[in-house]
Amino acid sequence: MSRSRDLADRILAAVGDLSRDALGVTREAYGAGEERAMQAIEGFAAELGLAAERDRYQNLWLRLPEDARTEPPVVIGSHLDSVPQGGNFDGLAGVVAGLVVLDRLRGRAGLAPPLRVLALRGEESAWYGKAYTGSLALLGRLPASALALRHRGGEGTLGEAMARSGVDVDAVSQGEALLQPHEVAAYLELHIEQGPVMVARGWPSAVVTGIRGNIRHHRIRCLGEAGHSGAVPRWLRKDALLAVAELLSSMDEHWRVLLQMGVDLVMTAGICTTSAESHAVSVIPGAVEFSFEIRSQDPDTLARFDRLFHEACRGIAASRGVSFVFDAALASAPAAMDPGWIARLEVAGAARGVPVERIPSGAGHDAAVFAGAGVPAAMVFVRNANGSHNPHEAMDTADLLDGTDLIFAALTGAAVATAGLAA
Repeated sequence: MSRSRDLADRILAAVGDLSRDALGVTREAYGAGEERAMQAIEGFAAELGLAAERDRYQNLWLRLPEDARTEPPVVIGSHLDSVPQGGNFDGLAGVVAGLVVLDRLRGRAGLAPPLRVLALRGEESAWYGKAYTGSLALLGRLPASALALRHRGGEGTLGEAMARSGVDVDAVSQGEALLQPHEVAAYLELHIEQGPVMVARGWPSAVVTGIRGNIRHHRIRCLGEAGHSGAVPRWLRKDALLAVAELLSSMDEHWRVLLQMGVDLVMTAGICTTSAESHAVSVIPGAVEFSFEIRSQDPDTLARFDRLFHEACRGIAASRGVSFVFDAALASAPAAMDPGWIARLEVAGAARGVPVERIPSGAGHDAAVFAGAGVPAAMVFVRNANGSHNPHEAMDTADLLDGTDLIFAALTGAAVATAGLAA
């Protein structure tokens, strides 16, 4: 077994064991599972003789101790938190890739530009409804209002959890950036693909072209009027559930037409429920709560479809005698990956004899935050079976190393120089 494979397998197994729950792994953002993962990575860094340091927002930075160069570094990063009862590879694989690259550069730091590996906190939105909290805070872009977001279970806020983790919450609330965009030469992130495309096409790794942005509502309430199922005729009903069903069906039809026109868009309503205290077979639903999310690589598409959604809500409210009450929308902007780094990665792939394919990212990643701040950003996806955000993620270490090889080759520059693209 190669040194790199052994190292990757040991880290993946150790962090997985530390965060295992009944069904999968749980590494809560700014919680115990994420902290155990951070400490495990610090332990492996010590074993490898790497310098490790946490910033005031509790993100973890790793580097070769002999690399004292002061020019802006290339950063290889990803996150360590997970969704509740999720898979072990989402986020963690990218941090492992960075550690493998540093290990390969031991004693040969001059082969690559200054390099830092970054393990970020709080990328997943599942815990407090806000994604990218670690990277946004790092760049001074986390809104102070986000600190008041409540935990998914209702107990405590994001700011309180950050404070318990040792984060300088006052600095976060004031928008103090610990890192300026000009202080980073590039941000690179390896991540598992979270859909089925690469498995279906047999690609072990691929280069990401861009990351879809999103507009999401976590809690929309449709308010109608409860009634006896046998006593109220259709024309007098204010059925909240049928109103929501009509709304989602109409938006699905709009989505279908836009896809036929070549528009990049996905739409999801992942939560839809009547009140557990009052729902019954014989009760006309008087209230329904549901979520609504749209994603696209085009900001104009997001804005237009969001307007279409609200227009549909107004029309259905009028026709069915219901009303819609919205929570505050949360938005993340789309991000295009840097053309220069895409070219570097493609040249590195071609030099191996197998051209590397391109793929868009439907899911969000910290790379979008860095790209949005003006940092050249690039991503490599690695093949992963059974989807993501579930316990059944099935990345093969060989594919992880294939993607890591791609990043290493692009960084060290031999293949890049051959194509005349050297920095």
